[in-house]
Amino acid sequence: MGIILTTDRLIIRELTLADAPFLLELLNEPDFIRNIADRQVRTLEQAERYMQDGPQSSYRQYGFGLWLVERQADGVALGLCGLLQRDYLTMPDLGYAMLARYSGQGYTKEAARAVLQFGHLQLGYQQLCGIVSPSNHASLHILQQLGMQPCGELQIPDSGKTVCYLQWQADI
Repeated sequence: MGIILTTDRLIIRELTLADAPFLLELLNEPDFIRNIADRQVRTLEQAERYMQDGPQSSYRQYGFGLWLVERQADGVALGLCGLLQRDYLTMPDLGYAMLARYSGQGYTKEAARAVLQFGHLQLGYQQLCGIVSPSNHASLHILQQLGMQPCGELQIPDSGKTVCYLQWQADI
């Protein structure tokens, strides 16, 4: 279990196959499907494959990806947060998703702030971005609180989906 970083309340670590039940639940939450996408993951085997082909592949290829966010106090899995290198973006994208029952408790912002700082201080990125569905006002608010500036809209290739594009730049 590779711990990437910790905050006052959270442990952010690499996903393992033991996290497949959590991932299956998260990927099928109505908010995830509405605000991010329906990944068509309906079984534990599909969750394991998604993890291997997505986050774990990204760890190997880029040294980062979506990581599990768990509460330090009891080890409960809360969500995902990390950096994604998308082929249609020129810089890594800060991505996150939390189980609905843990929203409104500051976990998303705490994890996202830590990952943003990690991307800058540990990985050396001077710029990072965020993409979010225009109707996801809570996520837009979090990205702006983290210092990301709106830069317009972006059409995701081969999806027909339009997202808000925000960008963060280190103080130089």
